[in-house]
Amino acid sequence: MNWYPWLNQPYRQIISQYQQQRGHHALLIQALPGMGDDALVWGISRWLMCQHPQQLKSCGQCHGCQLMQAGTHPDWYLLAAEKGKSTLGVDAVRSVSEKLYHHAQQGGARAVWLPDAAQLTEAAANALLKTLEEPPKNTWFFLSSREPHRLLATLRSRCLNWHLSPPDEAQSLAWLHKQTQASELACIAALRLSGGAPAAALALLDEKIWSQRDALCSTFSQALQQDLLSLLLVLNHDDAAMRIGWLCALLIDASKWQQGGGDFIVNVDRAPLVEQIARRLPAEVIDSSVRSWMLCRDRLLHIVAVNRELLLTEQLLSWERIFKPAVAG
Repeated sequence: MNWYPWLNQPYRQIISQYQQQRGHHALLIQALPGMGDDALVWGISRWLMCQHPQQLKSCGQCHGCQLMQAGTHPDWYLLAAEKGKSTLGVDAVRSVSEKLYHHAQQGGARAVWLPDAAQLTEAAANALLKTLEEPPKNTWFFLSSREPHRLLATLRSRCLNWHLSPPDEAQSLAWLHKQTQASELACIAALRLSGGAPAAALALLDEKIWSQRDALCSTFSQALQQDLLSLLLVLNHDDAAMRIGWLCALLIDASKWQQGGGDFIVNVDRAPLVEQIARRLPAEVIDSSVRSWMLCRDRLLHIVAVNRELLLTEQLLSWERIFKPAVAG
C-alpha cells in the first residue's frame, strides 16, 4: 500500500494520542478520494497491532507485524460491501461485533476498518452504534466518509471526527511532478479538479482518462456553436458522473471569469474555452445550467437502475431550451 508524504503529520498526531492513552476508540476520517485515508488507517493499525512498537513506528519483526504484512491478522477486520453491492448490511456488522466481545486471538488490540461508512444501511448503522456505545476493551474503530453529515447523527456523535485536509498546492505539485511527465498546467488542472487530493489528480492524469476529459472539452467547444446534443457521445459512459463534474467545472470557471476571477479558475489548461463560455452565455444561464447538471449528476448517482442515456438526453434537450434563447438574444 502506497504511503504519501502528506500523511506523516496526521499519522504522528494520531499515534501520539494513543501513546498518551488519549486515543479515541472510534475515529471518523473525512477525506476526499485520493487522499490516502486507507494507507493512514493501515499504518495506524499496524502500530496498534505491533507487540513491540518503536516509538512512532511498528517494529516490523514481531508476529503481529508479520500477520499484518501478510494481510492475515485475525484481530483486524475489514467491513465493506460485498463485490457488486453498494450497501453493507446488518449481518456483516453483527458478525464482526460478536467476535469483538471474545478474547483477542493474538491477545492484543483489535481494529475494525470501514472504508466507506456511507455504505451502512440504517439497520447496520444502528447495530454498529450499539457496539460503539459500549466498545470492548482495547478495540479501535476507523470509519471513513467523504460526507460525514450523511451518516446518522448518533453514529457521528460516538466518533472523533478527523478531517484529512489536502496539502497546499505547491507541495502537491512538487509530488505530482515526481510521478508524471504531464505539463505544469495539466497538473494544476488535475489537482484542482480533484479537490486538491494529489493521488486522485495523478489517477486523473492517466493518459486514457485525461484524453477523455480533453475530448469532452473539445466537443463542448464545438457544441457551443452547433448542437448541444453532440455532447451525448462523450457524456454517456459508465463514468458519466465524473464527466458531468468536468462540465460543471468549466461552467463555474466561466462564472468566475465573468466576475473578474480568471486567476482562480480550475481548468487553467483550457482558459480559451472558459473565456468562450463566459462570453457566450449570460451569468443567469450559467448559474441555472450548473444547477440542472448537478441535479442530473445526483440522479445518476442515487437513483437505482436509472436509464442513463435517457436521462442525459432529456437533460441536454432541456439545456438547449434555455441555451438557445440566451445565445440568440
